[in-house]
Amino acid sequence: MTKVSNRHTLYAQVVAISDPYLGPAAERFIARQIHNHLHKDPLELTHEDLHSLIDWVRVAVSFITEDTHIVEEYASRLKQLAAEQGKQT
Repeated sequence: MTKVSNRHTLYAQVVAISDPYLGPAAERFIARQIHNHLHKDPLELTHEDLHSLIDWVRVAVSFITEDTHIVEEYASRLKQLAAEQGKQT
């Protein structure tokens, strides 16, 4: 499993956003979503990947909790990151 070594990577930013929702499982959860659904190494995550990743995260987190407010709040924070990344490219 990939460990977040550079806190400035897009992957690290996604993990940081995920941490309040998933706790210690955040890094492993995000790495698995990237590996299994985007078929790439987490450190290769790009802005173009974010919308697909957000969709997969929303589905997976919906299996964990029925609280749609939490699911949408989490997805919204990830979408905000995607918008910020879009401005930088």
